[in-house]
Amino acid sequence: MPAHCAAYNCTVRRTIETRKRGITFHRFPRDYGRRRKWEVALRREGFAANDESVLCSNHFKPDEFDRAGQICRLRPGVIPSVFNFPAHLGKPKATRTTATSRQAMESLHTSQYAIKKEPQPNVDLDHNYSLPSSPSVLKARFSEAAARVLSLEKKKRNAQVRERRAKTTITALLKVLREKNLLTEDLCESLKIYSDSIWAGRSTLEVQTPKNRRTHR
Repeated sequence: MPAHCAAYNCTVRRTIETRKRGITFHRFPRDYGRRRKWEVALRREGFAANDESVLCSNHFKPDEFDRAGQICRLRPGVIPSVFNFPAHLGKPKATRTTATSRQAMESLHTSQYAIKKEPQPNVDLDHNYSLPSSPSVLKARFSEAAARVLSLEKKKRNAQVRERRAKTTITALLKVLREKNLLTEDLCESLKIYSDSIWAGRSTLEVQTPKNRRTHR
């Protein structure tokens, strides 16, 4: 499932189109102090980032990226600063805090972060069956599932064709061997065991050696 940018009023998500446009996505820092700065920069009331939360590259300045390698990375200590906030989300006013209040707030944030970091089951994104909010995403997922079903059905039909061909070949070989009296006791027993493994649940091929035919006469 595509990753969505966590910034306020940003609709950018990870798709082939955004990749072609050069838009990259970056996870929130694991360090609590840096992650908290990113959360504050977003100005989203009640928002708490998790290990899967990301921001798109539109919210960082060009000189804040390290493009030396094949992977575009953010430089150490970078904080997102490029946003398009509405008037009511203007820059918050600085408030005066005492050392005691700062210490209390840090303790509160630390305890909240510890709760958020409790182990969670590792769920593969490919198996996330919650309905997406976008109809286009839902349609894409449906098309992908339908294509998968068709592919599996095709493989099943091909396997059945190969099985029928193998059975036809074995039957023809047995006929030739019987006609030329080339079936020995050991070969007959081996063919019976082999036929049992292939025709499980069906009657075992009736193979007669020259000795068996003389017995039935």
